[in-house]
Amino acid sequence: MSSITNTAVLQAPAYSVAVRALCEFTAKQGDLDLRFTPSPTAQEGIAGHAQVTARRADSYQRELSLEGRFGSLHVRGRADGYDPQQHQLEEIKTFRGDLAAMPDNHRQLHWAQVKVYGHLQCQKLDCASITLALVYFDIGSQKETVLVQEHQATELEQFFQLLCGRFLHWAEQEMAHRTDRDSALLGMPFPHAGFRPGQRELAEAMYKASARACCLLAQAPTGIGKTIGSLFPLLKASAQHSLDKIFFLSAKTSGRQLALDALTIIKKNDPSLPLRVLELVAKTTACENPELACHGDSCPLASGFYDRLAAARSAALQLPLLDRESLRTVALAHQVCPYYLGTELARWCDVMVGDYNYYFDISALLYGLTVANGWRVSVLVDEAHNMVSRARKMYSAELDHVNLKAVRKTVAGDMKKVLDRLHRQWLQLEKDQASEYATYPAIPEKFLQTLQATGAAIGSYFADNPRIVDPLLQRFYFDVLLFLRLADSFADHSLFDITSAPNGSALCIRNMIPGPFLQARFAASHSTALFSATLSPWNYYGDMLGMPDTTAWVDVGSPFEAAQLSVNIARHISTRFAHRDQSLVPIAELMAQQYDTQAGNYLAFFSSFDYMDKVLAVFTERYPRVPVWQQARRMDDSGRTQFLARFTPDSCGIGFAVLGGTFGEGIDLPGARLIGAFIATLGLPQFNPVNEQIRLRMERLFGSGSGYDYTYLYPGLQKVVQAAGRVIRTESDRGVVHLIDDRFARPEVLQLLPGWWQVETAKES
Repeated sequence: MSSITNTAVLQAPAYSVAVRALCEFTAKQGDLDLRFTPSPTAQEGIAGHAQVTARRADSYQRELSLEGRFGSLHVRGRADGYDPQQHQLEEIKTFRGDLAAMPDNHRQLHWAQVKVYGHLQCQKLDCASITLALVYFDIGSQKETVLVQEHQATELEQFFQLLCGRFLHWAEQEMAHRTDRDSALLGMPFPHAGFRPGQRELAEAMYKASARACCLLAQAPTGIGKTIGSLFPLLKASAQHSLDKIFFLSAKTSGRQLALDALTIIKKNDPSLPLRVLELVAKTTACENPELACHGDSCPLASGFYDRLAAARSAALQLPLLDRESLRTVALAHQVCPYYLGTELARWCDVMVGDYNYYFDISALLYGLTVANGWRVSVLVDEAHNMVSRARKMYSAELDHVNLKAVRKTVAGDMKKVLDRLHRQWLQLEKDQASEYATYPAIPEKFLQTLQATGAAIGSYFADNPRIVDPLLQRFYFDVLLFLRLADSFADHSLFDITSAPNGSALCIRNMIPGPFLQARFAASHSTALFSATLSPWNYYGDMLGMPDTTAWVDVGSPFEAAQLSVNIARHISTRFAHRDQSLVPIAELMAQQYDTQAGNYLAFFSSFDYMDKVLAVFTERYPRVPVWQQARRMDDSGRTQFLARFTPDSCGIGFAVLGGTFGEGIDLPGARLIGAFIATLGLPQFNPVNEQIRLRMERLFGSGSGYDYTYLYPGLQKVVQAAGRVIRTESDRGVVHLIDDRFARPEVLQLLPGWWQVETAKES
């Protein structure tokens, strides 16, 4: 529960809340206002506070720890400073731009905080009155604006009691929910008649990891029920291990829907279970009025948002499942924004289902709330083989010269001069570059200094002109901020490279090893479990993701038998780029032969659209009797649905697709809907200058031989096994997989294939 600590083993005080959380919950009012105004970074805020307090007298007391009681509520926090000579308590706020443009409800919230601190200080000193000051410090000008109010202790006490009374009613309700929830979870039955083979082993590993408060890497085959096999034990652990929240995170919408379906099954099996489940969706998906600006003067769902929030929040928490549609319904009924209602409800729900970025991204919502509120959370990472590539993107940043050139055309005056200076520095980088692609041991200092000055100037420009809307400049500003933030932590885990093009170069801080960034995320959780059918070898994922040394590893045995899946290696065919044209006819012949042997539904995977198109052309010319359909290059949701709809229990044919795309994982075609797969590639990432730089860095950091494996072999074979895993989904399925390339027969490749496979190697033709 947000900012409520259950010391309820039930020792007094029963409830503890931070001053800031108390005020945000009880004193926020008015509109939601997200008009873009650059705010100081965390580092600038810390520096600004230090600047202000350094100007005070030697007797000035900094970071004053204060606490108080209201009934069973314990309120605690740190006031920024107290001047005993003037008997003045100060709250310091850093900002940029025009202070007069600050929304009134922000100012009211700041006064609420300093009033609560004022009451606690009066109580501590046993004084009858106190001077309260809001100190606004402009990061740009380094000037203070001090707003002062005199207050009587009795007046502040009444204000404190008013806020605490509002909060205590909610807190008691929440603690009752927590008690009921934990009691129900202790007795919650498994929602099925029994565990599937392998499912119990996975569930036990999940529970033990929570008991040990450690991370877990779990390789578990497709089809054993990993979603319920991970959620059920963590729900049972919530009561016994004092968990506040469970975060179920997935890379794709299909994975999140599986989690919501599993939680629905759990709740239907135990209707009295008071479990609050929330689906978190992207703002672009949840926004009702994308054409309107996000503030009360433009969007009716932002107008009066905080005035209607309490009623909307209470109504939402009465629903058994807050998925996207349920949340939208209750939000619109109360005329509030669905997206921001969802972010508010994250503080009060028990299970959150969302994308990886909600916990692992550089500015992740759930991670921020976890740290701020001291939550004890368990994190479940579904299809975790995707984490390496996704996390690399989270901690990479790119600046494109084309965008800078476009932005320069939209501005004038001093801002154009600032961007011109950056443009000249960029031109010098391009002039000095000898090849189309080049990496550098460090970001050139002169360019970085100019970029920092540019970021500061754009920030000041937006702060001084809050009504100006310039999407191009704003987007470029965000790119600059991310680039600068990652530049501060640039090290061996990332590359700095420049790629030239006729219309301008691209500068990239390219993360290769996300581990150093993710370690704080693992440390902030009680336990984090990453699970997938393909997490082998475990040391690759441990190294890439920065898993703690205490991480446990489990390889769940397959419930399937070798007789269920015929795995064949076509070692007489090479799919190497140089041999592709010679491979077209043999691949078509192999596919036709298999289809003639057993007609049914098959998937055929290739390394690229071009390769797929060439094989398809040969196949349809030679074997027009076989129905075929193919993945389009830019396939929307409707196209994907139509592609999958061709796989019915009564249909026959071959669907052509690209390995690593939308049909290589996360789809479920049991029984006769899919009886086989042809995989005409090892899935190896493209051989290019970027990947070669990654290979060299892996070799240097992780030892001889690891460069090729970590860069090419492991990521490639992971996609192959995922694609093959589409064939056998249940214990009654039967099917065939053809691995089409001679390299599949190599010992180092064979050992990376699932242990339950019985691989047969085709004889030379």
